[in-house]
Amino acid sequence: LATSMACPRISTRLPPNLDPTKSSLAYGERQLPKLNGELMTGTLLTKQQALRSLCDVMHKPENMVESLRVGILDSLKTLLSDTDSIVKMKATEVLFIMSTHAVGRQAFLTLSVIEPLSKLLNDSVFEVRKNSHQAIEMTSREFSGADGVLACDLVPMLVEKLKTEEDEIKELILDTLHNCMRRDASPTLDCKAIVVFTGLLNDALEGVRARAARNIMDLSFPLAGKEQACACGTVSHLVRLLADQSVLVRAQAAGALMTISVTTQGKYECIKADAIPALVALLIDENTDVRVNVLKAITTLAEAPEGRHGLCVTVPKLKELYCNSSDVVVKAARIAVEVIEWRP
Repeated sequence: LATSMACPRISTRLPPNLDPTKSSLAYGERQLPKLNGELMTGTLLTKQQALRSLCDVMHKPENMVESLRVGILDSLKTLLSDTDSIVKMKATEVLFIMSTHAVGRQAFLTLSVIEPLSKLLNDSVFEVRKNSHQAIEMTSREFSGADGVLACDLVPMLVEKLKTEEDEIKELILDTLHNCMRRDASPTLDCKAIVVFTGLLNDALEGVRARAARNIMDLSFPLAGKEQACACGTVSHLVRLLADQSVLVRAQAAGALMTISVTTQGKYECIKADAIPALVALLIDENTDVRVNVLKAITTLAEAPEGRHGLCVTVPKLKELYCNSSDVVVKAARIAVEVIEWRP
């Protein structure tokens, strides 16, 4: 009885777990040194494969310190000036992944990675620009990282980029500027960023509108920022956003009005823009952040005689908030009532 024999033919199919777009990983402690060697001495295809593999292995925190020890960050810094778009795209992606780790962010500052990375913010490939912005924004979340961005004098360029970039990248730029303004708002004030932020209040994307309003609030803490906001008509745009569909936008707009109205000029600009009726209408908002910012804005406006006169009829509504479940809302409501009912 004939039996079938095994065929000696070799299959042309790749093994099921082999990805031809990535490098084959070495075992154990040789893994990262092998990839680093391929980054610096390999062909273009080998570099691309090594970078794709690094995008996987760098997610593991235990690989971060070892990658810095074998010099992978230095190699990536060199590859930022490569002529191949895929190499730059994957190199910036690896850098973004590294920036999600604290030790990676510190290494960015030690090895001065921010400056060469910033040169790719003008790259023609969207993914390269996006990855670069993500890495810079993540680094700027720490005070030392924000200081590094400020030291590279990137604020004027970032503000200018807000006029032309895609909405997705605009959000990253606004976050980076927010992180920098927590350290020093002067560079942002000097390049008249308040005008650009005001224009973004009309953006179709909710995240851009909310971040623009938040950055106006950041920029309005210094006196010069309040004056710029009053001079360029920012207040009327913020008042309009109090009726926005987004809770986050309403909260940030109320916070910006609260900050601007600290000065006498800001108070009267808000009153002239009919901010009081719009703020009072938000007292029934269910979001705590919206209510707190609205109550603080009402309190500052009540310090002006005209504002106090217009808010007298609102006292019963404010006293209803004494029973609110949030202690922060209750405290803000009590302070608002005290200011409105104050008499010389």
